[in-house]
Parts: sequence; C-alpha cells; structure tokens
Amino acid sequence: MEYQFSGTSFIIGILILIAGVCIVLFYRQIAENLASGVSSYGKVKTFGVIAVAIGFLVLTNLHTFILQGLVDFILP
Repeated sequence: MEYQFSGTSFIIGILILIAGVCIVLFYRQIAENLASGVSSYGKVKTFGVIAVAIGFLVLTNLHTFILQGLVDFILP
C-alpha cells in the first residue's frame, strides 16, 4: 500500500489538531467546568495531547497504514 494524499483527511486532521490544542491550552477551565476539578487536570491535559497525536496522524493520512496493519495482524 503506497501513500496517497487526501484533502478530506487533511482538513479533518487540522480540525482534530485544533481541538486538541484548545484542550491543552484551556485544560484548567475545561476540568473545572466539565470534570471533577483539580483532581482531573492531568487527565484532561492527557486527552488533549492524545487528540493532538491523533490529529497529526489523520492530517498526514498515516492512520490508514496503522489501521491496515492492525487488521492484518488480527485477521491474517
């Protein structure tokens, strides 16, 4: 399977990346209003960093390689 650029996955990846960056920047306000406060600061920040990583994978269209490898590993 060779790499192929996809404009749709690029735009979706940018949106996921922006959402993840916003979560990382405003993790205190998000944790205080949507989670259980100070005890969940680290969890919210971690979710933001994971969203940034997933957004970067979708942005570069590498998520298809990872998913294809996972499916090939599970279903030989």
